[in-house]
Amino acid sequence: MNIKEELQRVVRGEVVDDENTLKKYSTDASIFEVRPRLVVFPKGKEDIKAIIHFIDVHPKEKLSVTCRSAGSDMSGGPLNEGIIIDVSRYMNQLKEIEGHAAVVEPGLLYRVFEKEAGRHHLLFPTYPASKDMCAFGGILANNSGGEKSLVYGKTENYVEELKVILRDGNEYVFRPLTKKELSAKLRKKGLEGEIYSKIYKLINENWDLLQKAKPNVSKNSAGYFLWNVWDKEKEIFDLTKLLVGSQGTLGIITEAKVRLVDAKRHSVLLVIFLKNLSPLADIVGRVLKSKPESFESYDDHTLKLVLRFLLEFVSLLGAKNILALLWQFLPELRMLISGGLPKLVLLAEFTADSLKNAKEMARAAQQNIADFHIQTRIAAKPLDVQKYLTIRRQSFNLLRHHVKNKKSSPFIDDIIVRPELLPKFLPELNVILAKYPDLIYTVAGHAGDGNFHIIPLMDLTDAKVRNSIPSLSKKVYDLVMRYRGSITAEHNDGLIRTPFLKQMYGKEVCNLFRKTKEIFDPKGIFNPRKKVGTSLQYAISHIMHHN
Repeated sequence: MNIKEELQRVVRGEVVDDENTLKKYSTDASIFEVRPRLVVFPKGKEDIKAIIHFIDVHPKEKLSVTCRSAGSDMSGGPLNEGIIIDVSRYMNQLKEIEGHAAVVEPGLLYRVFEKEAGRHHLLFPTYPASKDMCAFGGILANNSGGEKSLVYGKTENYVEELKVILRDGNEYVFRPLTKKELSAKLRKKGLEGEIYSKIYKLINENWDLLQKAKPNVSKNSAGYFLWNVWDKEKEIFDLTKLLVGSQGTLGIITEAKVRLVDAKRHSVLLVIFLKNLSPLADIVGRVLKSKPESFESYDDHTLKLVLRFLLEFVSLLGAKNILALLWQFLPELRMLISGGLPKLVLLAEFTADSLKNAKEMARAAQQNIADFHIQTRIAAKPLDVQKYLTIRRQSFNLLRHHVKNKKSSPFIDDIIVRPELLPKFLPELNVILAKYPDLIYTVAGHAGDGNFHIIPLMDLTDAKVRNSIPSLSKKVYDLVMRYRGSITAEHNDGLIRTPFLKQMYGKEVCNLFRKTKEIFDPKGIFNPRKKVGTSLQYAISHIMHHN
């Protein structure tokens, strides 16, 4: 009996190893290709427990397990040579919405959840730009953030409870603990007590080092978030802060209770067209005083791409009156014809329960930057607002679908520095990118918190092109480090950034990451080579050789 047949005997879901399935699960939205041994579609948590036990009693097979939900990850996070568990087929339920909380399974698509939560006028505010395709498993695993993170922060702030299967095949509940509750956990025997005791000791013994290691930015998804676990001031110890963002390397999340917020009923955009970047920091600072709910941006590369494929872009908006929508793009088309496209378009979104209040907030922000004598406009009609936000969200997809013989290649796709540093940082970044004249790319992101996504298009069949990725990454990350930023604000490490964590944090802190992994997963069965244990050579060797 082969390994597939043996595993099928202990799980209710399907165990698959046909060529088409293995090929599909060899890739995600990243530049990597890693062929798994098996793909399993578990019918519930008991199947996942059975898989963990199966791995334990088959040590000679050297099996590992990686959880996958929607496969929209851009870091190679859900790729593995062992067993892929796809939770999207069966473990995809919205179990409950009660008050301002929801209980979700990891395979639940965000767009399905959003529709149901909207009926209650509620919102999970840390959704990413890929909200139309992503699932909660990835949101939790990556500690996702998006356009509303400016006000609401990241996913870690909205997790009230996690159910997680650990290395012994048992499910445990993790939630914030008071000092008294923590003391009880520390006295507990068994795996749970061991993990609490060892992590508590690790954090306490390295407190100063960890506090110093925390990047000086509002968002970070790099490494293990050890500095967030123990809030000494409030005396709260919360391992969900470590598990969220760990990319399934410490255990497998089977269920999450997440906190929701009231959704505002009206949205108005202040659109700012910048022809040069010198006043960017001052403009951002002044607009932030009016408290926008989101503050997004995209560059002239993005705008040119949208105008080039305008009819297709319009279809993404789903509007019935195509001519009316095309009319909305008249200002941008005039800019293109006159050669006056802005270097950067800023979108400050103001929300309120009345349209009047949202407009007043946008006008106040507009007035506050009037002395810069730059072009601005207020978009208040829903279709107009949707137009600008869709440009920001869909630029990556437009890019990857329309340039022949080249593939969208996210590898410097999620850098962040403090927003007041952008006028110095962005020109230096452009100098680096200008040294690669054949590079086609777009820049979009979250201007309000200094987080930018650079997505190049590259011919990955060319070995020279593939080999340029680590050198360009290092140059960009060196720049980010000089400004005390983070190499990933939202998208996490995966295969693409794990080799660069030592560059960001140093040897001592990365050693603490290694110890954290060993405390939870000494045999390395959970999603290996993410966060710790990936060489740059391994990553480069698994860059796909086709477009």
